[in-house]
Amino acid sequence: MKPIIEFIHATKQYILQEDRTFKELIPSIVFRRPLSRKYKALNDLNFSIYEGETVGIVGKNGAGKSTILKLIAGVTYPSQGKVSIKGRVAPIIELGAGFHHELSGYENIFLNAAILGMHKLEIEQKVESIIAFSELENFIHVPIKKYSTGMQMRLAFAVAIHIDAPILLIDEVLAVGDEDFQKKCLQYLSELKKTHKKTIVFVSHAREAVEEFCDRALLIEEGRLVMDGSPKKVFAKYD
Repeated sequence: MKPIIEFIHATKQYILQEDRTFKELIPSIVFRRPLSRKYKALNDLNFSIYEGETVGIVGKNGAGKSTILKLIAGVTYPSQGKVSIKGRVAPIIELGAGFHHELSGYENIFLNAAILGMHKLEIEQKVESIIAFSELENFIHVPIKKYSTGMQMRLAFAVAIHIDAPILLIDEVLAVGDEDFQKKCLQYLSELKKTHKKTIVFVSHAREAVEEFCDRALLIEEGRLVMDGSPKKVFAKYD
């Protein structure tokens, strides 16, 4: 079986510009001190994810988990190495990403779905189902700027799961909102997992959710993969 997601010696490096006052800037120029520094969010990362797998990515804040998702989603690209993705990706990686806060929830369904690659006719056919899943019928014509973070998560999740994409990315967005809707989302994902039609990459600090939901887990520390195995074994090392 060929991998649907593959990281081959993938490194992601950023240039961090340090904030300085004009007074601090002069000696830096005179003495030729660097005005910025390089930061490796990911360092020589190698792993593969296969079709139909549900894989959890765990690690402390700043470990590089969200950078991995952004590379899979095509939001950014590796500085070195290669990231190979076979298939369309439906990401739920940042609340509000792709939403226009002055537009209503209804209008944002069309905007967000279009950004994620859906055609207008396809959106029109699915819009009522998206609204029903989000449980936002009474607020769907209200501007997004008046939504709580939980309501935004509902809408973002509802749009993403209606995209005909073989790869679904889920960041910590399920950590917000009410408990009943979280359970509904996890129940939906569990049913989806049984079909083996989607490959799901799941980032979460919630040990119980990862152990119950994921086939395997990747432990990331300081941009490196330190363990790839069953969720229970990974969390035993993580703890």
